[in-house]
Amino acid sequence: MKRCSSPDHPHCTVWVAPGEAQCAHGHRQPAGAVDVLGSSFEMLKRVRAAGPAPIQAPPPRPHLHVSGFDPRAAGGRQAIKLELRGMPDDAPAQLTLLLESKLLPMGAGQLQFSRTLRGDWRPVFVEFSSRGREHGQYRVDLEIHARHPARTWVATLVLLVPRPDASLGEIHQTYLSTHKNVRISADDAAIARVQGLAGGGAMDIDIEARNASIAQLNLDGNAGGKVAVGLPTIAWDEDLIEIDLPAERAAHPCPASVGCLVYAEPDAGAQRHVRLFALDECVLGRFDTVGAEADLLLEHHDGNGPERDGLTRRLSARHAVIRPARGGFEIEDVSRYGLLLDGAWPGKHVPVPLRLGMRIELTASIRGVVTFVVTALHAHALTLHRVDAGGASECFVLLAPGVVPEPAAQGAGALPRAAGMPVLFHRDGGFWHVDPASGQETAIGPATVLDRLARFTGRVRFAASPRPEDHAERTGDRRRAHARLLDA
Repeated sequence: MKRCSSPDHPHCTVWVAPGEAQCAHGHRQPAGAVDVLGSSFEMLKRVRAAGPAPIQAPPPRPHLHVSGFDPRAAGGRQAIKLELRGMPDDAPAQLTLLLESKLLPMGAGQLQFSRTLRGDWRPVFVEFSSRGREHGQYRVDLEIHARHPARTWVATLVLLVPRPDASLGEIHQTYLSTHKNVRISADDAAIARVQGLAGGGAMDIDIEARNASIAQLNLDGNAGGKVAVGLPTIAWDEDLIEIDLPAERAAHPCPASVGCLVYAEPDAGAQRHVRLFALDECVLGRFDTVGAEADLLLEHHDGNGPERDGLTRRLSARHAVIRPARGGFEIEDVSRYGLLLDGAWPGKHVPVPLRLGMRIELTASIRGVVTFVVTALHAHALTLHRVDAGGASECFVLLAPGVVPEPAAQGAGALPRAAGMPVLFHRDGGFWHVDPASGQETAIGPATVLDRLARFTGRVRFAASPRPEDHAERTGDRRRAHARLLDA
């Protein structure tokens, strides 16, 4: 059966048997007419044949899996394991993790998440000590940054530091009151016991025992008695909230993460080259003509200029690392020969915050190879002036990528030697100049007329290379070699 399909009578609802030329009202049926609805029996057959419609699962939400935390270790050193799960496919292969908490050394830390060849993420470990801390809950604020494309996720962890005399049952009850969907696991012949939780209300607890471990769950214990709970580790998931970023600005006309300001006729006491670096971390090391491993290349200077042999060989290929930290910069010794900060060796692989006026000497074994002084320190930039024989040749400005200078800090936080230097920062992949008086920002490139900008004096040009003199030297060598061939 099908409904009347006469085009002249669209409102007719009389049923017509298959093969009939007209309906009961005499309306002629067009040849080959097909009922859109069809009979209920035929429709049911089509639905059954098609099968159930596939249910598309919602995309996984990005979250951070936290494990390895043991609240019993009050007053001791701990390490928690952080794993990224459910991250979008377009996330870059490396993400920067920023941490801030009173539990962490110096109150902050920075780590890197890296994607493996399988597509998942390598976990990172955060170490801290609760020794001497007041008992209670401590926040750990974290930010995960992706640079290309620019995306940011944030989350907040809560870690419990119990009283030294707290029982395991009290620790467990307090900890469960601050977390949901708690996972308790025992591994490598450990024992996980959960007892006496019958009166604790609704809880979602996942207990897992692996590798010859034992897990015991007893909810029928005496509510009024003392409960002892063994927790080898506690794990939970924390949702990552993505923050909306402002609309992208126009691309920088000269994208560069390194550069140099070359003064043709520097003033007395000023340097000829101001070398610029805008990197997540900048490696200081020895200048090598072939196979240099550092970003900031250093040479020992004597009275006649740079000395590429001799004391320069006392610098390691990777001598130190300077990276932005919360509110400033920090330095880490990774060398063979060491470094001195205000005359003291900080220890190898120990990040130390830099401060204004700090003296940095490379190396610790031989004095006078390369010596810096921190002459300007802001959240967006660090300025290092050489106070050895190379002071007239170069100084270094390290910029935190994407950090804009604060107007109140443009004149503060600098020694007289650096107070009059141009205010620079790095954003949108390139270098910018800002006028301290008007706040006007100007993109810097090789075609920019720098002597018209504030605090630039004399003839100065920008080069998108930290050592443009090396290129000129290589060009001169090739020209001289070509001239000798022509003479021959």
